[in-house]
Amino acid sequence: MAAVVAEGLKKHYGETKALDGLDLEVAQGQIFGLLGPNGAGKTTAVKVMTTLARPTAGRVTIEGLDVASEPAAVRSRIGLTGQYAAVEERLTGRENLELVGRYFHHPKAQLKARASELLEMFDLVEAAERPAKTYSGGMRRRLDIAMSLVARPSILFLDEPTTGLDPRSRIGMWDFIARLGDEGTTVLLTTQYLEEADVLARKIAVIDSGRKIAEGSSDELKDQIGGDKVRVSIVKLENIARAKEAIAPFCTGAVDQDAESLLTLTAPIRAGGGVVPNIIRALDDAGVDVMDVEVRRPTLDDVFLVLTGKAAEAATEEEGR
Repeated sequence: MAAVVAEGLKKHYGETKALDGLDLEVAQGQIFGLLGPNGAGKTTAVKVMTTLARPTAGRVTIEGLDVASEPAAVRSRIGLTGQYAAVEERLTGRENLELVGRYFHHPKAQLKARASELLEMFDLVEAAERPAKTYSGGMRRRLDIAMSLVARPSILFLDEPTTGLDPRSRIGMWDFIARLGDEGTTVLLTTQYLEEADVLARKIAVIDSGRKIAEGSSDELKDQIGGDKVRVSIVKLENIARAKEAIAPFCTGAVDQDAESLLTLTAPIRAGGGVVPNIIRALDDAGVDVMDVEVRRPTLDDVFLVLTGKAAEAATEEEGR
């Protein structure tokens, strides 16, 4: 049974179509990335899937339970961390965790033990007795996620969990999220950071304007736009034709001459460690002097650019205006 299934999900606010027919399936124990710029519909999708908003159309099931007709049962199986840390700043880290345990009617001894366990897991033991208002942004984020895990949910929704964190705190948060996945928790992660999805998610859905425009693993998405490319720079322009002929057998598509640097050729290639030595050997056999040979793997930014016609950073800035 899939952990999360969304079918034809729509959510309209008047004329605005926040979701416009979104289909998703998240496997048990998987870290699934929902990638897109601000305004793409990521947070709306999370709200619908976690019972916080009713869809205009479509259906969501959580471990087979219908979100619309069985919301209480769904809530007992999920945890949610929103875009902004929902901690009570006047309480200590331990008190925040114990407060959540009381909401679930956990016995006192059990909630104290669970709080200690989570403080240890999220490296908050030394700050456990300090008010949350004294925590850094990264510490608050860790406490927020820890609070969503008090009831041991089988599925955790993380809505842009590293937004606003400095690079060091963001990388630390990635380690904690990856550990949750290793321990078998299903994680649905929304993000506008391409590197975050690349590092964490086993499967990624790219959404734009409330619709899914691509889905697959990071490597599968990159392969959709041509896979690896070789970039060869030679010494003499007069050898460009011979260079093209020499490297063509190792390429999977056309060998193109760079418009800005006429001494440079680029072409898609088959993945494999032996390609570059073979290309260098072939160029040497052809009498072509080489300045540089570089293999470049597409990034998720390249994928987003091809799929949407704009870079993710630019799309995020545009949607955020």
